[in-house]
Amino acid sequence: MSDARHCPAVLIAAPASGQGKTTVTAALARLHRNQGRKVRVFKCGPDFLDPMILERASGAPVYQLDLWMVGEQESRRLLWEAAAEADLILIEGVMGLFDGTPSSADLARHFGVPVLAVIDGTAMAQTFGALALGLARYQPDLPFAGVLANRVGTLRHAQLLEGSLTEGLRWYGGLSRETGIELPSRHLGLVQASELNDLDARLDAAAAALGASCDAALPPAVRFAAPTERAIEPLLQGVRIAVARDEAFAFTYGANLDLLRAMGAQLAFFSPLHDASLPDTDSLYLPGGYPELHHQALASNTPMLEAIRAHHHAGKPLLAECGGMLYLLEALTDVGGERAELLGLLAGEAVMQKRLAALALQAVELPEGTLRGHTYHHSLTSTELEPIARGQSPNGGRGAEAVYRHGRLTASYVHFYFASNPQASAALLCP
Repeated sequence: MSDARHCPAVLIAAPASGQGKTTVTAALARLHRNQGRKVRVFKCGPDFLDPMILERASGAPVYQLDLWMVGEQESRRLLWEAAAEADLILIEGVMGLFDGTPSSADLARHFGVPVLAVIDGTAMAQTFGALALGLARYQPDLPFAGVLANRVGTLRHAQLLEGSLTEGLRWYGGLSRETGIELPSRHLGLVQASELNDLDARLDAAAAALGASCDAALPPAVRFAAPTERAIEPLLQGVRIAVARDEAFAFTYGANLDLLRAMGAQLAFFSPLHDASLPDTDSLYLPGGYPELHHQALASNTPMLEAIRAHHHAGKPLLAECGGMLYLLEALTDVGGERAELLGLLAGEAVMQKRLAALALQAVELPEGTLRGHTYHHSLTSTELEPIARGQSPNGGRGAEAVYRHGRLTASYVHFYFASNPQASAALLCP
């Protein structure tokens, strides 16, 4: 591949989750986009909901960066490709800046991308400066761009926060806590972008508010080194894959779909909620989502249930992840205790919990090869089935998720990142 590329870039991080990283990242993306710049946004680590918002804000696809799940070379390739077309690259961090292994700070340091710290200024004055200084200096080799205050009250409040900064830390502005800017959440995180009728108005309001408090100048350019060449084999040449995509099943990585196409697959999207039949297909991919919010409607779509059962009984490949696996079970019960009978292709039932049941990166050794991914769910599944494999977390997180197989059906709570092993991914979906 050719030489390094240069593009202005920052990684938006925070002291903890819940500080408003996504709102600020989206506001920055929309602010620069509205000024006519081409903005590319990335998300640190596994996530489906934040990227939906960030895609709307930037007008461009949003991909994951992660030194473990995505891998160093694949992360490098994605950044290098983005640097060829973008005027600005924004990377939204995950959790707190130094949390996890690898952390957002690890990624920033590895690729030389300066950190823009977002700090919730609610109920805080001069201590803001101490927190900012700690984030900037905790690891001496961490590139640091400056600090941005979120949920600021009055103009005087913003002045107090800005005045508390020491040692030349740059003030990137403040975002007001006025209503209409914050993005609503539910149990898995933010509400899906498609569910927010006023999302563009919210994004424009946030961009305007941010623009009023900062000069919107581009950060310095970052040098992105060229990745090594990668050869993609046509392992799925001519294979037709039907991918579920609607309000109930929307948790797909753009990079997964890109890889399937690059391996020669023909993708057709369908809705288990609204369609009465499957597309003409060789294989079926049921990703995660919110089936628990639509389980009665899924249960009542009898023609679709019959079509998916017929697909499985014909011995065709079926890959189901998290919410897709819940759809395959005999029944699903929501947090209110309402039960719906679903596909029944896997023996067992799932019940939604009010609290998080599992959150962890996962590496799964399948007969086809080892795949990496993550698990994040609020349901508990009871089944007599014996798993063919269990996930392992690289950093001791809860998980050890079971993977079930029944004929050509493979199902688990794990959301796989296909590029972690293209050959294994292709084998799961190849007739």
